[in-house]
Amino acid sequence: MTKVRTRFAPSPTGRMHVGNLRTALYAYLIARHEDGDFILRIEDTDQEREVEGAVDIIKRTLEKAGLEHDEGPDKEGNCGPYVQSERVRDGLYMKYAKELVEKGEAYYCFCTPERLASLKSGSDEEGKEYTVYDKHCLSLSKEEVEENLKAGKPFVIRQNNPTEGTTVFHDEIYGDISVENAELDDMILIKSDGFPTYNFANVVDDHLMGITHVVRGNEYLSSSPKYNRLYEAFGWEVPVYVHCPLITDEEHKKLSKRSGHSSFEDLLEQGFLAEAIVNFVALLGWSSADNEEIMTKEDLIKKFDYRAMSKSPAVFDYGKLRWMNGEYIKAMDFDAFCEKALPYIREVIKRDMDLQKVAKLLHTRIETFCDIRDHIDFLEELPEYDIEMYTHKKMKTDAASSLEVLQKLLPVLSEQEDYSNDALYSRLTAFAAENGYKNGFVLWPLRCAVSGKQSTPGGATELMELLGKEESLKRIQRGIEMLNG
Repeated sequence: MTKVRTRFAPSPTGRMHVGNLRTALYAYLIARHEDGDFILRIEDTDQEREVEGAVDIIKRTLEKAGLEHDEGPDKEGNCGPYVQSERVRDGLYMKYAKELVEKGEAYYCFCTPERLASLKSGSDEEGKEYTVYDKHCLSLSKEEVEENLKAGKPFVIRQNNPTEGTTVFHDEIYGDISVENAELDDMILIKSDGFPTYNFANVVDDHLMGITHVVRGNEYLSSSPKYNRLYEAFGWEVPVYVHCPLITDEEHKKLSKRSGHSSFEDLLEQGFLAEAIVNFVALLGWSSADNEEIMTKEDLIKKFDYRAMSKSPAVFDYGKLRWMNGEYIKAMDFDAFCEKALPYIREVIKRDMDLQKVAKLLHTRIETFCDIRDHIDFLEELPEYDIEMYTHKKMKTDAASSLEVLQKLLPVLSEQEDYSNDALYSRLTAFAAENGYKNGFVLWPLRCAVSGKQSTPGGATELMELLGKEESLKRIQRGIEMLNG
């Protein structure tokens, strides 16, 4: 059997979109599941769109996502170079384009921009407009072509597609798809600058690198017949096609770069763990046979079956990603959690405080590391708050009862020397019993006073231990003043 070889072939145009990450992940999982090879190839033939430093972003993203490649620009195999612009310099694509010209499967086109502008236009899979060419230059004789080339006339090389009949191709997810040949445009293979188009370079490189499975978004379904005709023109074996479903936002619109969480690096900056992002992205269009949702990379490699992918659009559910990330955070070893959490904690807390104890309170209470700021900002400075917060139906407290409790507590806590959590809790529960109060009747007003928030990552005594005696008493006194009006 032929060894499975997959590739991820991004263009260096900026941060890696979630859709591109999913393509890379699925290609990686297919290769690893079948004990095959995963190749990284940089497709930089569109020099105008290239962003400086984008290749480093691609490599960094794959490394952080744990998608190690077997061959690529930094891991030479037997199929290099792995950067298309370097392959252009070797004259590789022009050689194959000329072979197609000799076979009558392609032809030189010398049409001027003015003539092309007069033709009708269509739009490609990415929504880019292109001219629907009318085969004008196909009728040029060999002698006319030679004369134009000698004269240095600018040219492109176009694919010669039939205008009658149908082309059928097979996709592993969508099955057999039939396309009318009249719909196939004579797409450009070699541009006027001598660079190959994405579509042509893709086919040539996939063949020369022995790619057996091509994974890409379903927006490329419409281009597949043209790819197949190229394979057939060369007499090459057609790879297995795996087209992934569209990813939409929660309003069922295509996930946009403007959404703020459409790239891997966006999500890392929002406090998500790389492992959680990869796990979540794996489920955008696929689910395991056992319906498990929390899966390690090893689980994904073992369980991934591309034949089980969905045709329906996958919804990027941000709430689900947050939940999943929270599960990953809870499962972290505490030392590993501290290493990630402490930089966020230090951003907020400047006063003298046991930051590891702060981290301990947060470990099971946050869904992303960026949540830390809102969870602990009150520890640095008591916020402005409404005394309505003291009213709590379940605890049976209101402003009047809270004032009574805090006034009674102030001298008790002033005399208390041990401000450890256990000592404070023991003293407060004793105080409640002595006064015939339920614990919550005492602890709720106290937590409101020391935090100024209805929701905190710890109870009153845990917060007071962190704040210390002086700051705790100061905040209780402030609460009394506010309740006194």
